[in-house]
Amino acid sequence: MTRRFFTLDVFTETALAGNPLAVVLDAEALDDARMQAIAAEFNLSETVFVLEPRNPINTASVRIFTPARELPFAGHPTVGTAALLAHVRSPGALAVQDLTIVLEERVGDIVCIVQHRAGRGLAARFELPKLPERLEVAPPSRVEIAEGVGLAPGDIGFDRHEPCLYSAGAPYLFIPLRSLEAIGRARPGAMSWAGKDGPAAYLYTKAVVDPASAYHARMFGGGWGVIEDPATGSAAAAFAGVALAFDRPEDGDHRLVIEQGFEMGRPSLIALGFAVKGGMLRSASIGGSVVIASSGALEL
Repeated sequence: MTRRFFTLDVFTETALAGNPLAVVLDAEALDDARMQAIAAEFNLSETVFVLEPRNPINTASVRIFTPARELPFAGHPTVGTAALLAHVRSPGALAVQDLTIVLEERVGDIVCIVQHRAGRGLAARFELPKLPERLEVAPPSRVEIAEGVGLAPGDIGFDRHEPCLYSAGAPYLFIPLRSLEAIGRARPGAMSWAGKDGPAAYLYTKAVVDPASAYHARMFGGGWGVIEDPATGSAAAAFAGVALAFDRPEDGDHRLVIEQGFEMGRPSLIALGFAVKGGMLRSASIGGSVVIASSGALEL
């Protein structure tokens, strides 16, 4: 059977930058093993399989695979798939207005807004279906973390920021680093906490390359089959909890741009929005630009 696919670059307006993504349309009748094998064949950080929605009022049901495992939720596949489906299914409507796309993921239904932007490329954002939660597990020691990412214990921590574990659908160990130089030296090693179902490592610092950015980040996820990811929307989603805990923002609406992928030659810009009321996180969103890089067909 012929199945259409596209590859996209997400969280960028420039082709061959950002985070690459494969999206396979017409994925009905593919079983779990076949989807996993196709994701391994693409060998990108994630591959999305688009299926008919379980609830007919929604746009599509999607499943997300890394080369090694399925994920219940991921940010750049959500942004990229929403933008692609709007572009493929309703190009005329998108040319004049924003479109709402609802994707059924394992973590729940996700409402996405694909933005009409005259004279510019695709872009989408989505509201988090699940707000970040701090995991009730003690993080590894600074010595263990430093050994796992090739740094010294003294490189870890700044201001009030300390290592912690958060999830907004996928778990991450958040590792604050003192400088851009330190994050550039980091290398994924034997991270004892990062098994197949364990948290990936998300390194971040307030020192940035782009002055418009609030944070600079890297993500190591070898246990997930992703040695390093150019842009990690699910980690940026969970980072709303980190920002609330350590930056203590005032009540109101906030927007942070997180830059990632610079060390890989794939610069990416992720827009994290969140609202705080009564000192509590009330909502959060992830958004960014999308470029269609290629299209073709799987003869499977």
